[in-house]
Amino acid sequence: MSDPYVKQDIQNGVATIEFFHPAHNSLPGDILAKLAQTITDAGTNDEIKVIVLKSGRDRTFCAGASFKELININDAETGRIFFSGFANVINAMRKCPKFIIGRVQGKTVGGGVGLASAVDYCMASKFASIKLSELNVGIGPFVVGPAVERKLGLSGMSQIAIDANSFYDAEWARSKGLYMKVYETNEELDEAVTAFANHLCTYNPEAMAEMKKAFWTGTEDWDNLLAERAAISGRLVLSEFTKETLKRFA
Repeated sequence: MSDPYVKQDIQNGVATIEFFHPAHNSLPGDILAKLAQTITDAGTNDEIKVIVLKSGRDRTFCAGASFKELININDAETGRIFFSGFANVINAMRKCPKFIIGRVQGKTVGGGVGLASAVDYCMASKFASIKLSELNVGIGPFVVGPAVERKLGLSGMSQIAIDANSFYDAEWARSKGLYMKVYETNEELDEAVTAFANHLCTYNPEAMAEMKKAFWTGTEDWDNLLAERAAISGRLVLSEFTKETLKRFA
């Protein structure tokens, strides 16, 4: 079984940032911290013009937060820190002056939907169904909610947040604005992502940076907003309801 990692490869101005965890690409705190820092560093690297965010292997894009860590939370501050992991990655993506292309090759759940929502241009395979499962365990998609709502709209985000036991297919996600394009195979997806990233590298980096700032107008308060949301989740994970539910996963 492979060890978890975050790695970066730079080719012709395109930085491919890849994360992996053997538990369906779920993300514990240390991997989230490395991912946030890697994205931040890429944003200041003049060698990089465009970023591609992807996960390892061919199945699940991201299963969300690490249940192993979630089960072991016993106080509100630890909970806040835990849920701040995805907040920090989303904010790193928001602040990064480079366009970030998302490559979503398979199912994505919970925090993974937040990552897909926080990229600037998301491309997916037909296998990339989505689910916001947080309500199932007694919490809610508070941290990723603003990013998901920004892409799906309040109606779409509310639908999948309340219907927390259902996967919504890639075509539904495309129709709501999460995915820009959906491909039949992962091979076609990879070819399209590579071609699109290379083409973006021919554009003026300064113009792209200004466009990105314009696209994210209105999110300037997200450092505080997502921190407040992380505290809500950190409190809810200590509730009797959630603790009882999590025992099933122990």
